[in-house]
Order: sequence, then structure tokens, then C-alpha cells
Amino acid sequence: MTRETTTATDLDPVIHVPVRLRLMVILTELPAGDTMSFPRLQDLLELTPSNLITHLRKLEEARYVETVKTGRVTTAHVTDGGRAAFTAYRRNLAALLGG
Repeated sequence: MTRETTTATDLDPVIHVPVRLRLMVILTELPAGDTMSFPRLQDLLELTPSNLITHLRKLEEARYVETVKTGRVTTAHVTDGGRAAFTAYRRNLAALLGG
């Protein structure tokens, strides 16, 4: 019987970047359908606006996060695909760490 092992290459490189990992943790902790404002994310992560935009764009390109601009307010939320990707990331990380 062959036992499959998890390696570091099994970790999603889009999520694995520390800032994006923190973003995904924050956004996946919100109840489904809830959003968080750009300024709140900026405060929690202690990022400049341009740095936050860069990381949100990477997550949007992967279809893990959506941002919505309504008037002067921008909000972000995790997509169903993003939740699934983060669940897989957590499972692979736990397997890699032996737990």
C-alpha cells in the first residue's frame, strides 16, 4: 500500500504568501456573505493602501476574493472557491506538519 505524503509544493502558492494568508484567515472567519471594509483590513494588517490592493488583486485573480466598490467604500469578501481553497490549504498544511 502506498501512502501519499504532503509536501510544501502542495501548499497553494497564492495563499501561502504571509500577507495573503493573513487576509484569507480574516476573510474566512467572517460568516458567509459578510464583507469587510478596505480601511478595516488595512488597519488589521497594518498595510499601506497600495500593498493591500496588490495582495487583494492576487487573490481576486485566483477568484478567492471579490472586492466591491460602492461609492467611496470598498469591501472584500471571500468567494465559495476561496473558502474551498483555504480549507484545502489548511488540510495540506496540517498534513505537512504531521497533524
